[in-house]
Parts: sequence; structure tokens; C-alpha cells
Amino acid sequence: MTLTQTETAYTVATPTVRKPRPSRARRGVVKALRRLPVWILVAVLMVVVLYPQVWMVLGSFKTQSEFLSNPALSLPETWNFDNYVTALTNGNVARNWLNSVMVTIPSVLLIVFIGVAAGYALEVMIWRGRNGVLLYILAGIMVPGQMILVPLFITYFRIGITDTLWPLIITYTVMGLPLTTFLMATYFRSVPREIFEAATVDGSGPLRSFFVIGIPMMKNSIITIALVQFFSVWNDLLIALTFTTRPDLATIQVGLLSLSDEYGSTQYGPLFAAVSINIVVLLILFLTLNKKIMAGMAGGALKG
Repeated sequence: MTLTQTETAYTVATPTVRKPRPSRARRGVVKALRRLPVWILVAVLMVVVLYPQVWMVLGSFKTQSEFLSNPALSLPETWNFDNYVTALTNGNVARNWLNSVMVTIPSVLLIVFIGVAAGYALEVMIWRGRNGVLLYILAGIMVPGQMILVPLFITYFRIGITDTLWPLIITYTVMGLPLTTFLMATYFRSVPREIFEAATVDGSGPLRSFFVIGIPMMKNSIITIALVQFFSVWNDLLIALTFTTRPDLATIQVGLLSLSDEYGSTQYGPLFAAVSINIVVLLILFLTLNKKIMAGMAGGALKG
């Protein structure tokens, strides 16, 4: 009888040497160094964007002699609001600002409501020829506005509305509709069609689906388009200069021209004050609705 002896092999585990992890402070320094180029770029962009506005606001406190004799980068010698008083009284900026509000708000409301309804009808509702109608509307984007100013002026003159603000409202509305309709059709395309089909099954008609489902879902997009059209109408000079036949009907952009006399002499202090009033109001509006704008711009980027 033979005995077989089995040898058992034992492996000795060698301890692994772990590298010491960097401390939290060191990781923070490394992360900060990686982000440093981005911070420098953001700082440079902020200086480029904000410096002209700061220079303009500081210039609104300077006198005419300071503009002509002192360096352009110098601070005002005295801080007074005489230029703002001159801009609001002699420059008639308050009246011009009110005219811009009376023109911009109705124009933007009409552009947004008609454009949203047209985008809904062209993208959600199914009917023959809708693609051809969309192409016909998009053709309006390719028509330069300068080509139609003279025919429009003649038409408004024959109708008898040249001494009112209606020519501005009508022109702004018509010129803003093609782009608004195209953008809203794109935004509605990102909404799943099953949502509107389910509403139809539940007995909802097209009109009710538009007000109950379409408009609430497009809230951010509507705010974005409304703000874009607001800036476009508010900052326009060519159309307002063409159709405003009386000084008391001038908008804020046309009113800024009144701060220069017929010989080309410019009152820089009141001009800078008037521009500062205009820019600060728009800047506050933009900063207030900044999150809505970003959400609306990304609303049509994803197919939902």
C-alpha cells in the first residue's frame, strides 16, 4: 500500500504600495489652475463689454468743456445731473421714451400672438399646403426692409395715417412675423405630437389645445422671441425716422438725433445721458429675464 503525499503550495501575498492621494487643498489648486484660462477669458470679455457702458455713464456727468479739453478717459470733475435734466427737458427724451413704449408693446404683442398661432397652425395642425405656406412666409425674411419703405409711406399717406403711430406699429408687426413664425414652428416641432393627439381624443378642439397646451408649453420660447423682437423694435432707427413726420411722434432713437443741431454741433453730455437712460432700462430688462431667455433658446434644440 503506497501513500501519495500532496504538497500544498502556498502563495504569499505581497502588500501593494498605494500612492499617497493629494490633499484636498492641492486638488483645489490644480482645479483652479485648470480653470484659470477660462477665468482670464471671461474677465477680458467682461472688460470689453462693460467698459464702453461704464465710460458712457461717466461721460453723462461731464460738461461740454470737459469733453473738449480733458482726456477721454478722465473722470468728471463734478458729479451733477444737469445733463439728465437737459436730456429729459430740452431733448424731449421723456416724450420720445413714451412714444417708443406705445409703439413697441403693441407691435411685440401682435408679432408674438400672430406668430405663435401661425407656428401652431403650420406645425401641429395637419392640412394640405401647409409646407408651401411656410415657405411663402419664410420668403418674407429674404425681402430687405429698405425696399418697401417708400411704397409703404405712399400707402400710409393715401390712407391718412401718417400723422399717427400706426404706420410704425403695422410695419414692425409685418416685418417681425416671418422670423417669429419660423421659430415658433421649430419650437412646436420639438413637442411630441402624441400630447396633442391625446388632447384630441379627450375631446379638446384645436383652439382649446392651442390655449391650454400649446401656449403653456411654449412659455419660455415665447418670452425669448418676445424679447428678441422687443430689442429689434426698440432699437430701430430707419423705419422710425421714415414714418415719423412730427417731432412729438419721434421714438427714443429718433429723439437722440435732436441733441445734435443742424450745423453738426453735438451736446455730448446730454447725449450720453439720454443713451445711458436708454441702455440702463434695456439692461435691467435683459438681466431680469436672462434665465427665461436661456431656457427658450434651448427649448427647440432637443426633440422631445
